[in-house]
Amino acid sequence: MPSTHNSHSKTTRHRERMRAAGLRPVQFWVPDTRTPEFAALVREQCRNLKGTPEEAEVLRFTEEAASEIEGWEE
Repeated sequence: MPSTHNSHSKTTRHRERMRAAGLRPVQFWVPDTRTPEFAALVREQCRNLKGTPEEAEVLRFTEEAASEIEGWEE
């Protein structure tokens, strides 16, 4: 079993190298898209958006963005 101390020192050395390269750590918290609550929220928002001018704009933007991905087919 790997020791916690060894793992900690590897992490410390890695962070030191990254900082020496001019980088810094950043942590992002994002919604957990795997939860039933998230799925329900997305469904509700889609229902609220349906048929609005905003829906047309979102669809236009999404299709435009997807068309810039090589290999994307409509």
